[in-house]
Amino acid sequence: MKQLKEFFKLLYKRLVFWLSASNNPVFILGYKWFYHPKTGTISVFLDRLSKSRKVFVFQVGANDGITHDPIHKFVKRDQWSGILLEPQKYVFEKFLKPIYARNKGVIPVNAAIGYEDGEATLYRIAFSNKRWATGLASFDKSSLQALFDDGTILKRTIKTGETFPKEASNQIAQDQIKTYSPSSLINQYQVTKIDLLMIDAEGFDFEVIKMFDMNLVKPASIIFERTHLSAEERKECDDLLTRHGYQFKDINANTLAWQPELNAIVE
Repeated sequence: MKQLKEFFKLLYKRLVFWLSASNNPVFILGYKWFYHPKTGTISVFLDRLSKSRKVFVFQVGANDGITHDPIHKFVKRDQWSGILLEPQKYVFEKFLKPIYARNKGVIPVNAAIGYEDGEATLYRIAFSNKRWATGLASFDKSSLQALFDDGTILKRTIKTGETFPKEASNQIAQDQIKTYSPSSLINQYQVTKIDLLMIDAEGFDFEVIKMFDMNLVKPASIIFERTHLSAEERKECDDLLTRHGYQFKDINANTLAWQPELNAIVE
């Protein structure tokens, strides 16, 4: 029964992916006519932002571009433009690049963000390319190892019907990936404004914010997670945002930071 359920879930995901990647007009119109964001979620802000302007997004950690991705429906519905970064080559080639191939204003980049252009080591689950697994890839090996140690990975493996390798050497893989600084990408693609900086970097979110030169291009809004930060790091994050004129609040697992120009659309 479990395997049958996973089979139909996979079929459904493939259908939705195909409809989105092909920019199926009925699929897109469904977002326009029938989608209403749930009260108290980050999607309320995204919906209002999307209706208020032509959005340029800078997304760090785009993964497959659709699963658990809060911006996907708005990129498709309202034809956002932007730069979407995803360092995992398999995910990038198989999903992210194809799903936005017909969205000419969207630039997928197979790389990670860094303080400077170069390379970095990314740690990922070695035995699965499913979305639950690729979403846990991290630059911090210890944070990924902790999920093995506390049984989280084993439980997910059993739930999806996959085989969990007993040998530690077969559990975590590492890849050398390209990194680009925000300034390098902004200059390369001649970015003059960023309406939304969207970050999903598995515990690396605050580091990403610190990489941005706010004097070059200051994002009008930032969505990230800070629940993993220590009390000291949280204060440092709050101070940095305040210093650059942001107001901010937590919305479920996310933190929304915004410039005064967006006061009218923030609940």
